[in-house]
Amino acid sequence: GNIAAGKAIADIIRTTLGPRSMLKMLLDAMGGIVMTNDGNCILREIDVSHPAAKSMLELSRAQDEEVGDGTTSVIVLAGEMLAVARPFLERNMHPIIIVRAYNQALQKALEVCESMAKTVDTSKREVLLNVVRSCVGTKFVSRWGDFLCDLALQAVQQVTIDLPNGKKEIDIKRYAKVEKLPGGDLSECRVLNGVMFNKDITHSKMRRSIKNPRILLLDCPLEYKKGESDVNIEVMKDDDWDKLLALEEDFIKDMCAKIIALKPDVVITEKGLSDLAQHFLIKANISCIRRIRKTDNNRVARACGATICNRIEEALESDIGTKAGLFEIRKIVDEYFTFIEECDGAKACTILLRGASKDVLNEIERNLQDALQVARTVVSDPRLLPGGGATEMHVAVKLLEEANKIDGAGQYPYRAVGEALEVIPRTLCDNCGADTLRVITELRAMHANGQNATSGVDGTNGKIASM
Repeated sequence: GNIAAGKAIADIIRTTLGPRSMLKMLLDAMGGIVMTNDGNCILREIDVSHPAAKSMLELSRAQDEEVGDGTTSVIVLAGEMLAVARPFLERNMHPIIIVRAYNQALQKALEVCESMAKTVDTSKREVLLNVVRSCVGTKFVSRWGDFLCDLALQAVQQVTIDLPNGKKEIDIKRYAKVEKLPGGDLSECRVLNGVMFNKDITHSKMRRSIKNPRILLLDCPLEYKKGESDVNIEVMKDDDWDKLLALEEDFIKDMCAKIIALKPDVVITEKGLSDLAQHFLIKANISCIRRIRKTDNNRVARACGATICNRIEEALESDIGTKAGLFEIRKIVDEYFTFIEECDGAKACTILLRGASKDVLNEIERNLQDALQVARTVVSDPRLLPGGGATEMHVAVKLLEEANKIDGAGQYPYRAVGEALEVIPRTLCDNCGADTLRVITELRAMHANGQNATSGVDGTNGKIASM
């Protein structure tokens, strides 16, 4: 039952592997349409109650988070591994023997991969472009391949920070935000040298465009503090009431005076901003933005070199961001967006995506995320293996050779792993309508004795080519 469930999941996904892959149209839980060939995305939309099938979904999710691409291949391989184990179980071979053989095969396969891997120079843009291109080539956006690869590379290079220990920190999730705006043309997509977010200034009299702004980022409300618990104040005389109001006013005036003393041009806060505070800030010619998301605020801080202040009393001159070249509010379609651009050495960015419809935009975003992850992975570990099923075929041949040296019953499952790996080139042939049997036999012969390690299947026309 478990094997059947795992195989069923693999069969759903199989047709989405390779450059000739087909898109699947799914109805999601909200009744919207999802159109994609990203393995992880398809499996996310499927309702599964079978535990074995559920763990297959976890596989693709782990792959998506760790590597970003190859979610389809993982599932197809796992399904095949289960399928080749079935005959052994039917012959009453103990699962522990099968698993042990699988583990041995895994260690050997990793050794073969290590010996095949070639290191690339990540400082060369062309090399990185080729890697990202191979990721985007099998996706929906392959016809705008180079353009999208450029976006992904630009974004990754912008958020890369060199740590003192020689490693690189590339946090795409937090600092490379994708903003999708329906309308416009795909060629209008770009990576901003800075950030943007969907907010407008709080008052129409404030400046909408500032060159070289001084930006102050706050994480505290600019309004009168209410009492902690329910505070009841009994007022006996009417001038006491005026005193209370004057107290509130003085409190806010004092707060604004501390801000104005730092001479910022823009104040951005994650919390509220009262009308009175707004009035004092307009007088000082300061533009304000309120209730911005925490994540957006962090990105702005990285982009313009500011530090987020939690209390106004503690704000210092060094906390103010001065690296931005332009602060501007622009209207796109029906909404106002704040752009903080032309930053000097920004370590955060926003990727602006334009496209015809929401479905197209969602798919472009998914493909872009994959491209970003691949670019990130290559920059942090610059070793590559040949694609097009070449690696799988080479490992398969090596495993079949090794299997003869193993004693006992373990050699049969070990050999089966080698056979299972051939599923990747086979599926590539199936998906582009080639003569599968002939091509795979030819490819196997080419890889025999460890020659032609880089020969694989060209997924567009089904011919054998060097990768």
